[in-house]
Amino acid sequence: MEIIGPINLIYNLMLPSPVSPSIGDLPWPNVLVAGLYCTHYFNRSIISPFFSAPSMSPIHPFVMTSAMAFNWFNSSCLAGWLRGYTILTTPSFSADGRNGQSRPAIVNYILTVGVILFVIGMAGNIYSETALFRFRREETEKRLAKKSDDAKTGTTAGENDGGSSRNKFHKVYVIPPCRGVFRYILYPHYAFEWLEWAGFALAGTAVRSLSTVPAHAPSAAVAPPLRLAPWLIPAAWMADKLSLPLPLPAIVFVVNAVTNMLPHARWGRKWYVEKFGEKGVAGRGAVVPNCACM
Repeated sequence: MEIIGPINLIYNLMLPSPVSPSIGDLPWPNVLVAGLYCTHYFNRSIISPFFSAPSMSPIHPFVMTSAMAFNWFNSSCLAGWLRGYTILTTPSFSADGRNGQSRPAIVNYILTVGVILFVIGMAGNIYSETALFRFRREETEKRLAKKSDDAKTGTTAGENDGGSSRNKFHKVYVIPPCRGVFRYILYPHYAFEWLEWAGFALAGTAVRSLSTVPAHAPSAAVAPPLRLAPWLIPAAWMADKLSLPLPLPAIVFVVNAVTNMLPHARWGRKWYVEKFGEKGVAGRGAVVPNCACM
């Protein structure tokens, strides 16, 4: 369901357009940011499910369809932005830096910081998920060994270990031990992914706006300004004060990622408490250290 994102992004970047260059003619920062996005989703949609995860839980068709629709819409917005289409906003913060001034030198530093944060976030996300997968494999092997010992002694295991399933890891759950990246929170992979997309948004300040509207185009062809939601205005205000381009689609992506994952993390912590008890949770928060509600 997530492979839709990079496929659609690349497709839209390659489409011919009279007002915007295709991917081969884009400035290198635009191509770099597109590459960061595709790298993340290549790992999420290919490497993780087919080569890393021991098993995947079934997913409802509505959830899958909704995720596919989000990835299609999100990648379409990002593709338009990466191809250089100007995003006009209300309040009227500039998408290219204040009053069309030349790009400040700070953009290059912010791009570097953004890429570094993206790499750290992606590495932390992969490390955390790989650790979870390893815990599940280790727990499965323990249960299978116990089942074998019980069979030899004539006793039966008291808990379903998933051994009768097509996948021996199916329905084998374990709470992460209270150490390493799981020392203070239960979902470090979510926190690292937020860091990853925050770096993506910072790197997006280097994306250049290139599109032009032909002189013969009617005025109706120009899209009206987007009215910013209240929670987006601070980012736009800061970009305007620093005379930086506003990476609006990337910022919206960060907001969507946090607001989508945070409820999952909270529900997941509640599930951990119900299954393993407060002692197993050991006071850890979902994504905020020592915070039971977060």
